[in-house]
Amino acid sequence: MKLVHFSDLHIDTPFASSEPSLARKRRQRLRDVLRRITSLAVDAGAEALLCGGDLYEHDRFSADTGEFLRESFAQLAPMPVYLAPGNHDWLGPTSLYRTIRWTPNVFIFQHDRLEPVSLADGLTLWGAAHCAPANTDGFLKGFTVDRGGIHLALFHGSERGSFPAQGGGKIPHAPFDASDLERCGIHHAFLGHYHTPHDAQRFTYPGNPEPLTFGESGQRGPVVITIQQDGTVIRDRRQLAITELHEEVVDIAGCSNQQEVRERVASALQALRGIVRITLEGELGSDVDLRVEDLEEKPSDVEQLLIRLGDIEIGYDFQALATEPTVRGQFVKDVLANSALADEERRRILVTGLRALAGREDLEVP
Repeated sequence: MKLVHFSDLHIDTPFASSEPSLARKRRQRLRDVLRRITSLAVDAGAEALLCGGDLYEHDRFSADTGEFLRESFAQLAPMPVYLAPGNHDWLGPTSLYRTIRWTPNVFIFQHDRLEPVSLADGLTLWGAAHCAPANTDGFLKGFTVDRGGIHLALFHGSERGSFPAQGGGKIPHAPFDASDLERCGIHHAFLGHYHTPHDAQRFTYPGNPEPLTFGESGQRGPVVITIQQDGTVIRDRRQLAITELHEEVVDIAGCSNQQEVRERVASALQALRGIVRITLEGELGSDVDLRVEDLEEKPSDVEQLLIRLGDIEIGYDFQALATEPTVRGQFVKDVLANSALADEERRRILVTGLRALAGREDLEVP
């Protein structure tokens, strides 16, 4: 059997870091990507389309969102569409899952426990829904399959062993361990929640199919799944994203004036398009008047350019300055002698004070 699995589209995401017209354009692209996914399901000859949750944003959807989703899945009929609500599109009284008159080919899992549907003789899909935006218990807790054959699962949950880097920033929802799948008789689980794509022996996270924020990595997008007779899977990942997001670090060490910094930023942008975030790093000459707002001129292929200051040092020789028989020298000498100051605080005071004594307006220290 062949399936297409996706998750974490997050239709109606606000994209607060983009200016309003670009944010609207990016929200439209989320809908365009869903059209690409449904077309992929048809073109790949899939026998069902699966969504592992966070299809849309519960707090921001409109009636238009509901009609768009209803019509998109209706076009696939009679191909079945299986939806497992997540924590962002949780199944509540006002949820689109309850208020839309879905076509008969759409099946929405309704309970916060695994329930079965038959995909074919000897092939069962177990699915569950988040019925609240938080505090959903693990769906595999206390669960065991109650019939023979091959068993698949579809839900929105947090596998606890594969994403240690996300542990502090991604709230666990419906947590489970990979070993739970074998224990309870699930041959493979199709999941949502983590935006980082991951292929494990018994589970698949497709990742969000359209970029949502900086810091995302990996080949993300819908996965064409072929189910083998023994329950193992063959995965074919497809990238259908419209927006390009890029992160670049630009070394500005040695730049003696702002124009040199601008030229290094422009060089980094030459091969890029879409939405770009640049982090500036390096040691700057003390006379450089570095202002981020003066660097944000972007080429036509770049929709949005964000520039931030990273690990930047100002190239003052404080020890040499402290020997000067001047007000400036005495200031530096006094600050260096103040043992109550931490190193970073001392540096900021010195740089800010030296800039003020020089009559500069750019007193903020990166």
